[in-house]
Amino acid sequence: MKKLALHWQILIGMIAGILFGFLMTQFPWGKETVSDWIKPLGTIFVSLLKLIAVPLIVASLIKGISDLQDISKFKTIGGRTIIIYILTTVVAICIGLVLVNVLKPGDGITPETITKLTTEYAGDAKIAERIEEASRQKEQGPLQFLVDMVPENAMEAMSNNKMMLQVIFFTIFMGICMLLVKPEQAKPLKKFFDSLNDVVLKMVDLIMLSAPFAVFALLTNVVVTSDDPDILLALLRYAGVVIFGLVLMVVFYCILIVVLTKKSPLWFLKQISPAQLLAFSTSSSAATLPVTMERVEEHLGVDKEVSSFVLPVGATINMDGTSLYQAVAAVFIMQVLWPEGLTFSNQITIVLTALLASIGSAAVPGAGMVMLVIVLEAIGFPSDKLPIGLALIFAVDRPLDMLRTTINVTGDATVSMIVAKSVGKLGEPKVKNWDDEL
Repeated sequence: MKKLALHWQILIGMIAGILFGFLMTQFPWGKETVSDWIKPLGTIFVSLLKLIAVPLIVASLIKGISDLQDISKFKTIGGRTIIIYILTTVVAICIGLVLVNVLKPGDGITPETITKLTTEYAGDAKIAERIEEASRQKEQGPLQFLVDMVPENAMEAMSNNKMMLQVIFFTIFMGICMLLVKPEQAKPLKKFFDSLNDVVLKMVDLIMLSAPFAVFALLTNVVVTSDDPDILLALLRYAGVVIFGLVLMVVFYCILIVVLTKKSPLWFLKQISPAQLLAFSTSSSAATLPVTMERVEEHLGVDKEVSSFVLPVGATINMDGTSLYQAVAAVFIMQVLWPEGLTFSNQITIVLTALLASIGSAAVPGAGMVMLVIVLEAIGFPSDKLPIGLALIFAVDRPLDMLRTTINVTGDATVSMIVAKSVGKLGEPKVKNWDDEL
């Protein structure tokens, strides 16, 4: 497998994992065997990626800012990044709303299916947990997201990957202050973070050597723990609408790449594919972030000054795939359980709420459903029907979560290229191998 490109190795691992997972479901002892002997390999891989995420963000972001030599450049990069992320998220939500209103997937759900799904999932502990978390977030003030961005303790923020915005805030603050002191005073600290950045990127290269085997383990576990095939079939129309919308988002990104960066969309997708495949396998844009940064910088040619800011921020606030899913899921649930609520004003509220909810959402599996609860409560969805509504989509949430995370990562890479091109920081790729210095 050494001669194969990394994305082909990962793809082979994914396919093998899916096939092996289906094979294991044929044996009564299969699920337990996968859980005991195969799942841990995938868990270790994801833990390794999360392990280096914070050091990579801190080192890369400080290096990127300190290399600017001019705070006004950072303001330009930051402003364009936020604006483009907001615009792509609005496009994603609108695509989802148009598709779900035209294709009406809720019309294909029978009362029997609703009853079966309600019985199966309405009392699920995970659904209750998502509703409770959404209620907690909803009770917070309008500026709470700003409060949450500022850490009380930088070390504590760095100890928890869910506090990514706090890490980014502290790192940007430190990087800007390094520009405001004399160069000779900042030089030792800059050299330290430059060195740390190079070392952590080498760690990414080493971790990626195990990626094909890790995605095999991750996908095998997903297959053996999947839900009732009959229920999945009943929700196929809804899932199909979400998937169609996500495909349209990829087309949208490719158009942006061609028009704004003058690069080939096929080349772009090929270079970013290892990050996409890992995002699909892990369902976490935060866990995939180290790989995304490595692919964008070394394989797409985006300067570290841009990628070190755009990508960590994107992993936290850019949720295009998740926002599209929320639009489809919210209207789908309303079509089935609350058709009288399908008004134009409610759908405008969905756009605004989904956009705001995406900012600061945790870049981890399951965050999309918490955001969905917030969106549904914002339009006045009956609270007694909320568990039933979530039960309607819970069976297919994991596979759709995998797909929408892939779109989130693709969107991050797209925006990084656009911003880099706009500030003259998009160069030629400089690929580094793990054993270059061996």
